[in-house]
Amino acid sequence: MSDYKNQDTASWDTQQVRSGGEQRHSQSSRKRRRRRVNPFLYLIFVLATSAILAGVGWLLANDLCSLNKEPVEVTVEVTSEDDLDSIAQKLKDAGLVEYKWFFKFFGKIDKAEEKIGIGSYQLNSNMDYIALITAMRNSSGNLKAETVRVTIPEGYTVQQIIKLLAGKGVNTEEALTEAAKNTKFSYDFINNDSTELSRLEGYLFPDTYDFYLNEKPSSALNRLLQNFDKKMTAERMEAVEASKYSLKQIMIIASLIEKETDGTDQRNIASVIYNRLDGPGDKGGTYGMLQVDASLLYGLPDHEGAITNADKQTDSKYNLYKYAGLPPTPIANPGIAAIDAALDPAQTDYYYYALGKDGKHYFSTTLAEHNNFLNSSNYVGN
Repeated sequence: MSDYKNQDTASWDTQQVRSGGEQRHSQSSRKRRRRRVNPFLYLIFVLATSAILAGVGWLLANDLCSLNKEPVEVTVEVTSEDDLDSIAQKLKDAGLVEYKWFFKFFGKIDKAEEKIGIGSYQLNSNMDYIALITAMRNSSGNLKAETVRVTIPEGYTVQQIIKLLAGKGVNTEEALTEAAKNTKFSYDFINNDSTELSRLEGYLFPDTYDFYLNEKPSSALNRLLQNFDKKMTAERMEAVEASKYSLKQIMIIASLIEKETDGTDQRNIASVIYNRLDGPGDKGGTYGMLQVDASLLYGLPDHEGAITNADKQTDSKYNLYKYAGLPPTPIANPGIAAIDAALDPAQTDYYYYALGKDGKHYFSTTLAEHNNFLNSSNYVGN
């Protein structure tokens, strides 16, 4: 029995060895069969993958370096609510970048959020990623710095705007006043030879702005000037050129309109001003005298109470009861509605207006009509 078992065991071992060998041979054969790849297809795959990667790389490089882009020049506004994602979206919407995700990727590597600051920036499609980020720098802070939002009302004077900004912590009243008088601003409409505060009057556009706390004063004021420059579109500048008045004179007229109306009748007020300025001889009995109370008060900054006849004798170029024509500067910073009214006045024969007790202005063509209204019970002065 022992011999039988030994033989049987030997036979079983031999079978197992053969079986294992055959299995390994079979597995080896299958492995060899799996490794067989069509070299032509493999080459096609490699070439296609390389072409795709090269094409994508070329497209990204084009965007990064701003190559082969359509000419675009836009103003991009960065606010305190923006982050790198929203800025990338603004740039894409403006046609300055093609791949938002790639600009964000580059921006994170370049630490763009530590460089880009709030403000309004003139950008163009010739700028590569680095140039775009550099152009959106603000020397007063970055996207992570503490900011304050300020709304400047229409009709505020330069002095009132400075007080408002100082009260919000943008900078001190003294520093802002110094910057307003002496900073050399790069706009043709600013007289950089003057050191008078009034040189900025009319051009600090009333709007809502984000400022850095303790922002550089010249930077804060420049934001308002830049906004005015942007609002004076090519269409509005064409209207200025089509008139017989300069931009400064248009802004003076717009400031008079702003201070003389509640916002419902700007174009009629504008028509009175132009009729008085342009009317021949004594038509309307005004002799070119605008007689605007708001201008007189601008020349009397410490005045309190109602205007008196003695006030109307003040020897000031802003006293339009004494001097014909326009005052020497704007008397406030007008909003866009007043500017548009100055550029497109109503066509009327009005030479007079007065405020009624109902809060509306009543317009007259002749002095007699005007006096009748002044003697009526509806006149606010009665």
